[in-house]
Amino acid sequence: MKGKLYLVSTPIGNYDDITVRAVKVLRSIDLVFCEEYKEARRLLSHYGIKKDLHNLNEHNENESSLEVLTKLKSGLNVALISDCGTPVFSDPGKVLVDLCIQNDIKIIPVPGASSILAALVASGVDMNQFYYYGWLSPKKDLRRKQLLDLKKIKETIVLMETPYRLNTLLADVVKIIGANTKCVLAFELTTEKEKFYRGTAEQLLKIAEDKKLKGEFVFIIDLNN
Repeated sequence: MKGKLYLVSTPIGNYDDITVRAVKVLRSIDLVFCEEYKEARRLLSHYGIKKDLHNLNEHNENESSLEVLTKLKSGLNVALISDCGTPVFSDPGKVLVDLCIQNDIKIIPVPGASSILAALVASGVDMNQFYYYGWLSPKKDLRRKQLLDLKKIKETIVLMETPYRLNTLLADVVKIIGANTKCVLAFELTTEKEKFYRGTAEQLLKIAEDKKLKGEFVFIIDLNN
């Protein structure tokens, strides 16, 4: 009998945000495949869970996905987790999901905390319709072209970016989309440092520079008007 693949969502910052179901699943499955060992060990240790850990990330996704498939075919139940949030979404795992579908392996999502929804609901921006673009290119010319394309979309735009490129992103938004564009920076969500910065792109750039902000964030651009 084939095993099952559980896509287990983990907290985005505050460990209290894990679901009861996620803890039950992580305690009951045979193996955990994680993005980074350090984060996974810290997470499991916090809940008193001891499991055999294996690695699946952007560098070994194809090879590790085949390894997971072999485990599942042997009858083992496997959980896939990312460093935080929901695996597969803007994280490795799509190759594994495709393999499981092709091999008739049952895939069970275990939902949990979402940085995108947390940012949107507290942003004050119209979210009846929003456009999730995700990660812009790290290459300057391509990133600016992407922002020019996004400028044409008259909706709420949601972007993700690495902490060290916050100022670069804000400077490009000021230059390409407009200094007076209304934006929201949802900073370090669910942690003790959580803060929502609301204002124009130019104001947020100044705040980021003055406060030397460095941390995880979701960036929202209000292009509804």
